[in-house]
Amino acid sequence: MRYAILLAYDGTEYGGWQIQKNSITVQEKLEEACEKVFGKKTNVTASGRTDSGVHAAGQVCHFDADTTIPAEKIADVLNRFLPPDIAVLLSCAAPGNFDANRSAKKKTYCYRCYLSDRRNPLKDRFSVWVKNPVDIAKLQHISESFVGKHDFKAYCKSGSQVKTTVREIYSVKVTVKESALCKDLEISVCGGGFLYNMVRTVAGTMLNYAEGSLTEEEIARSLNEGDRESVGRTMPAKGLTLEKVEYDIPLFD
Repeated sequence: MRYAILLAYDGTEYGGWQIQKNSITVQEKLEEACEKVFGKKTNVTASGRTDSGVHAAGQVCHFDADTTIPAEKIADVLNRFLPPDIAVLLSCAAPGNFDANRSAKKKTYCYRCYLSDRRNPLKDRFSVWVKNPVDIAKLQHISESFVGKHDFKAYCKSGSQVKTTVREIYSVKVTVKESALCKDLEISVCGGGFLYNMVRTVAGTMLNYAEGSLTEEEIARSLNEGDRESVGRTMPAKGLTLEKVEYDIPLFD
């Protein structure tokens, strides 16, 4: 029978989602837990690969298993065998043709920064310190440039092997929460799919523009002509979290 799970993890100590030879990964830990629970090797498929150091609040996975454990209780049983920085939040039975990766329609990533004169170690695990002055109005303005269908070849890592670098972005939202010590900044990007490093580079490009080191014309050129010289910095992985994956069917309702 096919099952789906909603997974959260702190990606700090992992080499990303996908199993690799030279680093510990989230998939490796989850498949080890599944083998202990179901008594046989279990292949787990995720909605997409998160890179080394990237977090997830709403990663969706599927696997097949023959078990008498009630579907909604699989989460509790798996969590007994998972490390503290990985947890299954929900589990359910899924249609036999459900594929966490191929069936996904929308994904939302959030990039988090904090704007402050000084670094705060309590924020550093899941967000990135930005010391340079950032014009929030400019950040809001430039976010619209990335909405729609564009060729993002200038925004992915050089040498990435994909059939096409065209992706559709449904929304880019900028949220700011201000306190006495800092401004907490969130850049949420929702799209049908993403290239390697794409969201981190979009966030960096937006910040470069809001800091005054990139022009709107340069960003337009990066999208229209694929000009890599017109793209901003690629932000560190620790600020990025996969927030939500959406499907045509309700999975965990």
